Amino acid sequence: MAKVAHDPERRSFLNYLLGSSAGAMFLSALYPVLRFVNPPSIPEATTHSAEAGPVNDPVFLSRGFKIIRFGAEPVIVVRVSETDFRAFSATCTHLDCIVEYQDDKHRIWCNCHNGEYDLTGRNVAGPPPKPLTPFQVDLVAAGSGQPKTVVVSRV
Repeated sequence: MAKVAHDPERRSFLNYLLGSSAGAMFLSALYPVLRFVNPPSIPEATTHSAEAGPVNDPVFLSRGFKIIRFGAEPVIVVRVSETDFRAFSATCTHLDCIVEYQDDKHRIWCNCHNGEYDLTGRNVAGPPPKPLTPFQVDLVAAGSGQPKTVVVSRV
């Protein structure tokens, strides 16, 4: 029986092919992980103010509050009276749930774990560890005969 000689070029080519395909598979799994750990450096847009609408907005009149976007974060704007509006961060300080205003109880309430805040943003009941971040509210005249506009800005 004759002995078959192994071709060293063929064996090295197969080793190279198997090694490079295993390396490519490893890199294709590693790349998304590295992109997640090191996100691109995109500067966040800075927002100085946001309009919540006119003081006679139907949402304010019916619900007593409105949630608006202030840049990337939600802000709750509460209508306490015709001329008194207050704004706070709309994310609960306990687990970042969105809060709402209960007009009948005059409180800001988080329905996730029954957290309560008063109308100054102070945490008064439930698990929230700290108060809501306050925002400044200004009523800006839109023009003669027009209702004022509620404008929210950082304190």
